[in-house]
Order: sequence, then structure tokens, then C-alpha cells
Amino acid sequence: MLSNTLQQALNDQIRKEFHSSYIYLSMAAYFEAENLPGMAHWMRLQADEEREHAMKIYDFVLDRGGRVTLQAIEAPPTDFASPLAVFETAYAHEQKVTQSIHDLYALAVKEGDYPTQVMLQWFVDEQVEEEKSAGLVVAQLRRVGDSPAALLMLDQQLGQRAEA
Repeated sequence: MLSNTLQQALNDQIRKEFHSSYIYLSMAAYFEAENLPGMAHWMRLQADEEREHAMKIYDFVLDRGGRVTLQAIEAPPTDFASPLAVFETAYAHEQKVTQSIHDLYALAVKEGDYPTQVMLQWFVDEQVEEEKSAGLVVAQLRRVGDSPAALLMLDQQLGQRAEA
């Protein structure tokens, strides 16, 4: 059985994961408008993955006899200065999500809720991958600089991302 405090924290994380999905979908729309379909594809897959993360927590709360309480989702940013700015924003966002997961894990430890700790360990591991992935694209975009040809090559490469 989930404590009220942990249940509320998990419901808040569900909101954050859905918000992440919205952010990535907004970024995909930006890339579509900029005629960078590979980057748009990468962001659409990221949006789908974040929605799956929300549902993983959603199902966990229900499996533990808790109540899911969906909350309002803040509108995502829609304007970005450049592809690099988009991925820098994504990387910074993933760092915030990592901190949120760590805080949630610490709460589960404090409460001695072992099933929640086990479930959250998957998210701890996932966030290592998420930060690495976004950080790599940031590094590549910085290397690309102002080269349109290199940007298009990177766009093609990112368009090859497969579903997880």
C-alpha cells in the first residue's frame, strides 16, 4: 500500500512525464517547421517514450492499490532560437527529470517502500541513457557549428533512430 505522501509524489511525477512528452512534441513541431524531419522524428520518438514512462508509473500506482489523480499539464515552449538551442533545452530538461526521479527515490527509501524503490531503479537507469543521448546530440550540434551540410547530415542520422 502506498502512503499518501508517496502516492501524491508519484502522481506529480506522472504529470512531469506527460509534460515531458508535450515538450518533446513541441520540439518535433519546431523541427518540422524548420524542414528537419530527422530531428522531428527523433523528438516524436522521445515524446512517445515519455508518455510510456508516465503510463509505467500510472500502472504502478494502480497495481499498488493507489489512486491516480491526473493534473493539469503546463503548455510547452514553442519557440526556439536554433536546433542547438532545442537540444540544449532537452538536455537541461532531462537533468531536471533525473533530479525529480532521484528525489522520488529518496522519498521511497525514507518511507521504506521497497516495491517503489525497485520500480524507480528502472527510471534511475533510464535517466542515465536519456542524459547521455541528449548530451551527445548537443555535442554534435556544437561541432556542426554553422555548416548547413553538416546539419543536414546530422538530421539524416537522427532520422534513423528506431523505436525503443
